[in-house]
Amino acid sequence: MAARDLQERIKKLIIDRRLPSGAPLPTEPELMEFLGASRNSVREALKALQAMGIVEIRHGFGTYVGPMSLAPMIEGLAFRTVAGHYRGEDSLLQLLELREAVETGLVSRLAGRLPEADLDELAALVARMEEQAAQGAGLAETDRAFHATLYRGLDNVLLSEVLEAFWDAFHRVRCDLVEVPQDPQVTCRQHREILDAVRSGDSARAERAIRSHFGHVRARLDVSTERSPSPQ
Repeated sequence: MAARDLQERIKKLIIDRRLPSGAPLPTEPELMEFLGASRNSVREALKALQAMGIVEIRHGFGTYVGPMSLAPMIEGLAFRTVAGHYRGEDSLLQLLELREAVETGLVSRLAGRLPEADLDELAALVARMEEQAAQGAGLAETDRAFHATLYRGLDNVLLSEVLEAFWDAFHRVRCDLVEVPQDPQVTCRQHREILDAVRSGDSARAERAIRSHFGHVRARLDVSTERSPSPQ
């Protein structure tokens, strides 16, 4: 049986038995019998599934359903972006545009619909951002928390994970490749406008605020990429 077929049958077993993350899988001998495959073939299939986060092999304990995280996707996005950049492609800009497309399509749905507790949390994050800007501190983590809190209101776990994956890949690659200049006052002002637009219930204003924010990031990225040295 082909390695890919074995992987698909193990995945089907997880689905058919409705096994949650952390649940134990059948033992190696049981899988060999169930799949009609050799020990080496089963081990290779499990290793491949572990690389995808679908299973977790705990040596000395057994094999379990994995966390099914988006870590492999983040790694793939980051590697593809770095490789593309070194080939002279606008891969970092493409990744930014992917994030922009997703967030622009979502923010109008949030306008006027976020609970007061989330709006208060967003306001506190913007205030913290303004304090950090005044102190000359970095804004990246507060910026990230703002966007995560904003879309949490959609109550879609998968969506939150995808947005986090885009953020992780973009910021890891950005730090590796270029130093993006930042005007912290502009960044603070744009996030306050996003908050005010969402609070006001004006969907069009919220979408404009997100587009303006990403347009500013894109302009900074263009300048940085032009200045960044070519790889040796």
